[in-house]
Amino acid sequence: MQDQLWDVIAVVPASLEAEAAAELEAFGAQSLQTLRRAVRCRLDRAGFYRAHLQARLPFQLLRLLASFPCSSRAQLYGGVQQAADWQGWLPPQLSFRVEASGRAGELNHSHFTALEVKNALVDWQRQHSGQRSDVDLEDPDRVFHLHLGQGRQGPMASLYVAGSSSSLHRRGYRAAMGLAPLKENLAAGLMAITGWDGSVPLVDPFCGSATLLIEAVSRVLQRPPGLLPGAALEPAHHAQARRFSCLQWPDADLGLWRSEVVASAEQALAGSQQPLAPVIGLEKDPEVLEQARSNVAAAGLEAWIDLRPGDGCELMPPPGPGVLVCNPPYGERLGDEQALDALYHRFGRQLKDHCSGWSLWLLSGNAKLTRALGMKASRRVPVSNGGIDCRWLHYEIR
Repeated sequence: MQDQLWDVIAVVPASLEAEAAAELEAFGAQSLQTLRRAVRCRLDRAGFYRAHLQARLPFQLLRLLASFPCSSRAQLYGGVQQAADWQGWLPPQLSFRVEASGRAGELNHSHFTALEVKNALVDWQRQHSGQRSDVDLEDPDRVFHLHLGQGRQGPMASLYVAGSSSSLHRRGYRAAMGLAPLKENLAAGLMAITGWDGSVPLVDPFCGSATLLIEAVSRVLQRPPGLLPGAALEPAHHAQARRFSCLQWPDADLGLWRSEVVASAEQALAGSQQPLAPVIGLEKDPEVLEQARSNVAAAGLEAWIDLRPGDGCELMPPPGPGVLVCNPPYGERLGDEQALDALYHRFGRQLKDHCSGWSLWLLSGNAKLTRALGMKASRRVPVSNGGIDCRWLHYEIR
């Protein structure tokens, strides 16, 4: 018998919605619809578990618990209390956090909306058990999200529960970060856009914490981001280590989860057997280079990623052609713009002198600096990096 399909929202980086939808479709998602910074779809239980283990782009996967008409405080309060069997979904011993978005009727402030959802939940608990859950904004056992919007019949509320109580972009390998870190899921999405498949060399001349290289190699080797290298296969381990709260839901199927974990581990084992072209990262700051090496080791990728001390402006690539990727400083957080202008100019000269035939993908938050490269981008993908409006620029080096 086919498992029930769940209505799911995947929260993803801006401008990567299409890539996220394609990824979810590979896990069996149906009725896909791209939204702003999100993808709506339907997934069965196995696909939902698989996405938590293998999806590289979502921040969060939200399962719909209930939708109900809502334009007032009273409708919100009553609708939340009737949305689920809270004895199973939120026992008093579990902590929780409520997030809210959108507006409807008199409910036009997300903080007030979230507070009212919290009140409805703890009041229900007190009425039925005499106890209530604690609110934990930092490390909760449950995360609920209430979205207000306009439905076909008028204002509606949709109440979701998150499958993980911490963001899925935190893979667990990056205890060491540089001063301007790139989120792991954004790096994964950027590398997906490049189309790099491991058959040609990959070089990051300004590798920083090595996130671009780690995410690129992990994808090609089919390493599931939801499983750290050497992780135990037991569900209890994952519930604690990665905060997969979906394993503590009242309708959790731990046997199915275990099967998906085994399948993901077998996929990673098979992927590690495939040949890979050289993957090289350069970093001239010794402390940052040591951080990057720690990250690569934590990801279990020392055998595939070669990190070296070096200045990207003196890059001498391996025999190519190949793909260059980088997230150089662009003045918002690191460095002086005048010095950076000189750096970009030197980098552009080095590329034209020594990297002919290679492809370059560069993350830029400063159009003036990228003009100093002296090259014309053939493609520009808008992305947001830490609140900075950026472009993922593609150059064919001649």
